Amino acid sequence: MTAMAHEPLSQEEVLLEGFLALDTPEGFRAELIEGEIVVAPPPDGDHEDYIGLIVEQVHLHSRTRMQFAGTKGLILRSGGSCPKDRVIPDGTFAPRELRLYRGADSWMPCDGVAMVLEVTSTKPKADREVKRRCYARAGIPFYLLVDRDIAQVTVFSEPKEDDYREHCARPFGKPITLPEPFAFELDTADLL
Repeated sequence: MTAMAHEPLSQEEVLLEGFLALDTPEGFRAELIEGEIVVAPPPDGDHEDYIGLIVEQVHLHSRTRMQFAGTKGLILRSGGSCPKDRVIPDGTFAPRELRLYRGADSWMPCDGVAMVLEVTSTKPKADREVKRRCYARAGIPFYLLVDRDIAQVTVFSEPKEDDYREHCARPFGKPITLPEPFAFELDTADLL
């Protein structure tokens, strides 16, 4: 009996296997974004404070009861020959009735996620451009970007292909509307 020949792994499969085998230091996040492995250091206190303030408002005011996850990685559809993007947003929101986070391991599909949240940190360009493209390609309805460098909050909506067709930006201190299923004005005064 002869041994069956194994198909050689494609470059994308090798990249994904290498990525999944990474052992990053505690607090660091490794992501696979548009075919590149990106490692980010732990966030600072202001970064975490902004996330907490937004999560609190969503839980208090959202028309639809939402669940939040801050460490759950998302497997996103990608473009071209790249492997699927694996991104860890600063936060994801999903309608509670879906119970998306239940039973999922550290990486889950993005189907059902209503909004992703990113707060800029050491690589703001990635949040402003690269991750925005990834989330749009994946069809995530809303992307909430808190840009600390320019003191601005932006809601991106209507994903189509590699970008969002609509966006609304407000400076810190001005309220910004989170559309359905959230349906409330996010107060950004505490971000000043």
